[in-house]
Amino acid sequence: MAKAIPRIGSRRNGRSGSRKSALRIPKGVIHVQASFNNTIVTVTDVRGRVVSWSSAGTCGFKGTRRGTPFAAQTAASNAIRTVVDQGIQRAEVMIKGPGLGRDAAFRAIRRSGILLTFVRDVTPMPHNGCRPPKKRRV
Repeated sequence: MAKAIPRIGSRRNGRSGSRKSALRIPKGVIHVQASFNNTIVTVTDVRGRVVSWSSAGTCGFKGTRRGTPFAAQTAASNAIRTVVDQGIQRAEVMIKGPGLGRDAAFRAIRRSGILLTFVRDVTPMPHNGCRPPKKRRV
């Protein structure tokens, strides 16, 4: 009779239940990426591991409505709602991009009751890097 080989990567080796509910984070980082077409809000812990995320597209907005401030506000409140249940108290906010949802997402974060340690704009700015495309002739 052949001996059964123990499976190393199986779920039965000690860890049971959902990991998300067991994760308690007192401090986190909220990343807001606001483009003209969509707004993505990602909540991570201090080491950068994603805890929760939401975007205007996953909240049910389609097409041009994804770029609106209301869609950004809804995405931010959805991403933060799950993290508040996990016990986050203070957070840093990193805002990136030129979109309309920047301010609306930030206002939704302020209303959530999380203490914000600092807010930083991390929009990438070129130091005259790439040559722009040639001008259109119509």
